[in-house]
Amino acid sequence: MKTNNVLTLIMALFLLSCQPKEPKVSEADVTEKVQVADKEAFKYWTWITADAKRNDSSYVAEFSKYKNNGIDAVLINTNTDPSLLNRLTPIAKEQGLEVHAWIMAMNRPGDSVALKHPEWYAVSRDGNSCFDHRPYVDYYQWLCPTRKPARDHVLKLVEELAKVEGIATVHLDYIRYSDIFLPVGLLPKYDLAQETELPEFDFCYCDVCVEEFEKIHHKNPRDFSNPAIDMEWKQFRLNQIKAVVDDAYEIAHKHGKKLSAAVFPYPEMADHMVRQRWDKWNIDMVLPMIYNNFYNEEVDWIGFATKQGVVDLKGTSTELHTGIFVPPMTAEEVNQAIQLAKENGANGISFFDGGALTEMQLSAIKESK
Repeated sequence: MKTNNVLTLIMALFLLSCQPKEPKVSEADVTEKVQVADKEAFKYWTWITADAKRNDSSYVAEFSKYKNNGIDAVLINTNTDPSLLNRLTPIAKEQGLEVHAWIMAMNRPGDSVALKHPEWYAVSRDGNSCFDHRPYVDYYQWLCPTRKPARDHVLKLVEELAKVEGIATVHLDYIRYSDIFLPVGLLPKYDLAQETELPEFDFCYCDVCVEEFEKIHHKNPRDFSNPAIDMEWKQFRLNQIKAVVDDAYEIAHKHGKKLSAAVFPYPEMADHMVRQRWDKWNIDMVLPMIYNNFYNEEVDWIGFATKQGVVDLKGTSTELHTGIFVPPMTAEEVNQAIQLAKENGANGISFFDGGALTEMQLSAIKESK
């Protein structure tokens, strides 16, 4: 019995030695494979606004131009019109593009349903409603995220877009409060100096927000001498936006879609400027709008802000795709921005917007792939 066992073992060892050996893989080979995979996975997006009056052939030409120059995905603003999105999605997909439904969320300019409900709108610390007193510009018509009917209205629009066959994500834009601080590069346009949180730009102090906050913290934010230093009041508003995002996430996933959002450059900055803490959200992808010229920063700031967001998202499954503002950029700067996004851990890069991309910029995008 022992002899048979020994013979069996010898035969097994002989057969094993005859198997072809796996080639040795060096650490450098592994690194190279990872880099190649990362390069292939790096996605190129562009934001565009649709016009229902345009014919299909004009969209075929536009989408084909994007695809031929290296763009992988289009974020389409149809002003929350699912029928227009239904029309354009197959056209874009036939040209090889991924499609994302872009919606203006808490800022709803010209929303015919919302305008019938003045009480839905956000109220500033000085008591003015966005229904008829709009901060900065006339299209700033912000809804209050704490008011259930207003929030439900936005989520219904999200669901209508999520039902469109063929889209990859619903893409939330303006998913925040109105700017408590504008980007520093835009201040001269409005002849403003924002060194403190000014009452006319501080939202929302409507009755529902105040009542809900008082239930939790037993104090009235209208009585604060300096609301900016009350962390509970700030956190309350961060949580109201998070609640809208988290509900939108459930809706999108229910319909087999993912959720993405355009956000401010990195979480701490977004928190400070617009009550938006996007690294805490349930969301699949974020596209930080790292528009360096808005902040009087050079192109290398794109790398800095990208890395900040990537680090803050560590431990989550959320992808980060850097967003850049192309009109003031040279083709060389566009290429530099792409490399900075890659080097600092982004999953992709998005260009605002498609219609502004020049032939030279498109060539730079294509060559970078």
